[in-house]
Amino acid sequence: MNKHEAEFSNLVRAFRKRHMGKGPSQVRTTFCKNWAICEMEGNLSPVEKFIATADEGKQMLRAARTEMVKEIYRKNHPIEMEELLGTKFVELFVDIDIEKDFGMSIFVFEENLEEKFGKGNS
Repeated sequence: MNKHEAEFSNLVRAFRKRHMGKGPSQVRTTFCKNWAICEMEGNLSPVEKFIATADEGKQMLRAARTEMVKEIYRKNHPIEMEELLGTKFVELFVDIDIEKDFGMSIFVFEENLEEKFGKGNS
């Protein structure tokens, strides 16, 4: 991870903690084209882990953790991310594996982040 990817990871963790009460324990970000791809571990709270012991709990958590996260970003525009990257946030794709407590988020921006902050530009 370069400096901007590490700073972006910190913003993701802080944003989730502020708006969801708990952020992931680990976030790794990779810039690819106009995407910021975040791999996240340690997303679930102890209560969510307990709920996930039932099959219907897993399904409910997955739906909540994908749709609600997208809704949080729609309602709370990630201005700090735009300021860090100097480009406009466009869309968010989210998925999580409840059993592994591993999530992926792909943040889509207007500009090519890989060119802007690639290996030689950090």
